[in-house]
Amino acid sequence: QVQLVESGGGSVQAGGSLRLSCAASGRAVSWYYMLWFRQAPGKEREFVAAVSWSDQSTSYADSAKGRFTVSRDNAKNMMYLQMDSLKPEDTAIYYCAAGRSLTASPSAFSYWGQGTQVTVFS
Repeated sequence: QVQLVESGGGSVQAGGSLRLSCAASGRAVSWYYMLWFRQAPGKEREFVAAVSWSDQSTSYADSAKGRFTVSRDNAKNMMYLQMDSLKPEDTAIYYCAAGRSLTASPSAFSYWGQGTQVTVFS
C-alpha cells in the first residue's frame, strides 16, 4: 500500500507561481513512478507531469512544458511540482499518483492523494 498526501495549493493571480508537494508513505514507495494529474470542473482528469524513480527522468503534458517542473526526493519520499507563469486554465484540483508504469491514463493507477485545489484568477 502507498499513501499520498498533496499540499501547497491555493489561489494566485495569473502569471504567478505555486509549488505543490506530495508526501508518500508505504512500502517501497521510492520504486514507483510518481505523477501529477489535474481535473477541472466538468472535465476529465488529465496527465500533467511524471518523474521516474530511478534516473529521475521527467515527462510533461504539452500544457505544462516550459512552465512546470516536476521533481522528487526519494530520501524524503516527496514529489514536487513547481508551477510558474500560471494561467486561469490551470485552475483545477491537482492529484498525485504512484504506479509501476509510466502512462498518461488515470485508470492505470491505484494510488491517489486526496487532491489540492489550485485557482488562478486573471
